[in-house]
Amino acid sequence: MTNWKEIDQKAKQWVKEAGEIIRNSFDSSLSIQYKSNPNDLVTNMDKEIEQYLIGKIQQSYPDHRILGEEGYGDEVTSLEGVVWIIDPIDGTMNFVHQQRNFAISVGIYGDGIGYIGLIYDVVHNELYHAFKGEGAFMNDLPLPKLDKVNIEEAVIGISPIWVTENKRIDHNLISPIVQKVRGTRSYGSAALECAYVASGRLDAYLTMRLAPWDFAAGLVLISEVGGTASTLDGNKLNLVSKNTFFVGEKSLHNHLLTEYLKK
Repeated sequence: MTNWKEIDQKAKQWVKEAGEIIRNSFDSSLSIQYKSNPNDLVTNMDKEIEQYLIGKIQQSYPDHRILGEEGYGDEVTSLEGVVWIIDPIDGTMNFVHQQRNFAISVGIYGDGIGYIGLIYDVVHNELYHAFKGEGAFMNDLPLPKLDKVNIEEAVIGISPIWVTENKRIDHNLISPIVQKVRGTRSYGSAALECAYVASGRLDAYLTMRLAPWDFAAGLVLISEVGGTASTLDGNKLNLVSKNTFFVGEKSLHNHLLTEYLKK
């Protein structure tokens, strides 16, 4: 029988230790490489942190599988058993340019059910965490259930690229949303933007392409505060492939889907 409480305690400890490694690296030189294009960066620290976390997991739980952004884990095509979904540094461009606005993201699933979500804002020492059925927290502060919000009062997370001509979506679907809401923000880290929705700093967040490690932890947090998440056409998210992504307070999520995104 899986001891989820023990896993939760160890995961929090390892994430905090990984954060300390990152903070200690700030005065060091980074090795920066491109992945798919010059804006898709990976550093030696991304790789080191993923390897650090995987080493800890494999030592304690050799039968668990790991889906990690940098590819040091397993080839995961299903969520059978216990699967850790890891982004060692979500927001690498921010990490490189700003040394802030990035996070370690760890979602832990059992047979497809999200049990543990951890999003650690390393610079501000803010650990957003949730355990299935027990609510969500920022450090020791409980996060309340999300209040209903009208679109005119909403602040949403969205990249400016989606309201200009692009290859992924008709920007004419998105522009009216931006014009209607109270405000928009773009932080450059999907994990943090999920955490901000869970904590009420944002009311919704949407984007055209995310990998599972970007949102796996966030889904657990969002579920525990009564929010909802889907693809942009309202379908269920796939945790082993890339998706469009839309998360928010339930009534706002439904309103934006039906009135704007499903046209």
